[in-house]
Amino acid sequence: MVVLNKIYTRTGDKGETALGNGDRVAKHAPRVAAYGTTDELNATVGMARLHADGDMDAALARIQNDLFDLGADLCRPDLAGDAKAEYPPLRMIEPQVTRLESEIDGMNGDLEALRSFILPGGSALAAHLHLCRTVARRAERLAVELAAMEEVNTHAVKYLNRLSDWFFVAARVANDGGKADVLWVPGANR
Repeated sequence: MVVLNKIYTRTGDKGETALGNGDRVAKHAPRVAAYGTTDELNATVGMARLHADGDMDAALARIQNDLFDLGADLCRPDLAGDAKAEYPPLRMIEPQVTRLESEIDGMNGDLEALRSFILPGGSALAAHLHLCRTVARRAERLAVELAAMEEVNTHAVKYLNRLSDWFFVAARVANDGGKADVLWVPGANR
């Protein structure tokens, strides 16, 4: 259980922060950038939820919870040491990835095939979901960069990859099932 009774600690005043295992690293470390961008993504999902209701809002709430799981995973290095940890670290698992895939398939089943790229926009919800998509892609790039230097749970990277696809398809759903998508017109302003 997390207990936050004092928000500032002054322990980061010199540009360092603690990882989930207690190690101190620079605030600009690749691992911190990866989980920090996941936190930023969670905030953009919160903004999108201001425009969502019903099933879409419930799905976004599940994603927000998953993003906290993802942040907990990314902030905890040393996968090999999980068995020796004082408490079992929270790690992303395959069913979280396959749930996204199932939801993508369900949403995409009612959409017409695309014949053009889509410009981010349309409804307010769709515009926010496109912003979520781009932040998810950035978080994925940072997680992949981290994985090139240190061990990272492969399910964490897969989740981010699927999540950006989820946001793309959800944005189309939010644009009246794709009917209100804003299509790119190549060279339109030449």
